Amino acid sequence: MDWDKAKFEHPGLWVLVLAVLVLGACQAHPIPDSSPLLQFGGQVRQRYLYTDDAQETEAHLEIRADGTVVGAAHQSPESLLELKALKPGVIQILGVKTSRFLCQRPDGVLYGSLHFDPEACSFRELLLEDGYNVYQSESHGLPLRLPPNSPFRDPAPRGPARFLPLPGLPPAALEPPGILVPEPPDVGSSDPLSMVGPVQGRSPSYAS
Repeated sequence: MDWDKAKFEHPGLWVLVLAVLVLGACQAHPIPDSSPLLQFGGQVRQRYLYTDDAQETEAHLEIRADGTVVGAAHQSPESLLELKALKPGVIQILGVKTSRFLCQRPDGVLYGSLHFDPEACSFRELLLEDGYNVYQSESHGLPLRLPPNSPFRDPAPRGPARFLPLPGLPPAALEPPGILVPEPPDVGSSDPLSMVGPVQGRSPSYAS
């Protein structure tokens, strides 16, 4: 077959061959999914960890400045947490206001630490069908639950606590000082866009 002749007589054939070669050289890569549910490394979420744990009580996990971990009845700056994925299924939990990591001792006692200890401060995040999550210490396998001495918890809780991660609301944007917000146009005025401007130096003789 005379290829020099064929490429002029059948240009469509060369287009098809070129397309096959290009497609063969390209490798398909899946689009990375940034869904927090996948829990891959680097995912960061701000959440309130709410629990009722079927005990007819409601509380939010709160990390205080002195390192104590309690259950608070209402959302507060101390209960806003940052959940960051370390690897698939494993996260660290940081108090946004106190900058303390949520950690767990081998006996299950929770505390807030200014320094991250992978052994004490890494938790497995298990998603339940009802939307709640269960957190377990990656090192000790103990479930994360509010301390028994919390005023909002049963003195002797049984079983792992279920937590519902509630989205954290970002703080309201503050207006930079010295910048005035423009007023909406007065649609009932003859100059709604204020293009003419105020009348200055008006003679008293024009007063009605």
